[in-house]
Amino acid sequence: MTDKMHDEKRNSNEDIGFRVVDRRLFTAEGELRPEAVQQKQAEQTATAQPSRTEPESRPATSPAAQEREPPRSSPSFQLLIDFLARNAAVLLGGYADPRTGQAIVDLDGARELLDMLDALREKTRGNLTAEEERLLTDVLGSLKLSYVEVSQAASKAMKQKVRGQS
Repeated sequence: MTDKMHDEKRNSNEDIGFRVVDRRLFTAEGELRPEAVQQKQAEQTATAQPSRTEPESRPATSPAAQEREPPRSSPSFQLLIDFLARNAAVLLGGYADPRTGQAIVDLDGARELLDMLDALREKTRGNLTAEEERLLTDVLGSLKLSYVEVSQAASKAMKQKVRGQS
């Protein structure tokens, strides 16, 4: 673009202004804006008195029918559980490092993965199939047991090492 065309374009854009609208609910002093109060009152009256001309929107299925539908099994969910469980098992020394042949033990990393699996169980409670729930419970149980065993063995090894140095 030539300088002349650029200058013409800039001059034409200078004529176009813009407006800033403050949509915050509170003023700089921390008080509720009058517009926000009016809008809230208008919303309350609109919900309190639904118009008779608008048909009521109803869900396609009743809540009772939705509750009866069993959750569907998801291969993605099972892969996620498998991924997290395998990584936790690696960090608990369950598999040897292919480069060194030595087992890797990282209790902090394993704890993080166990916490992720626990959070996943909490957030998906009631939305899993019986098979998925059983898988998650079994994996968590065995990994937690392994975590306790490995942490006790590490603690015992540290105590013996300290005694040997004294």
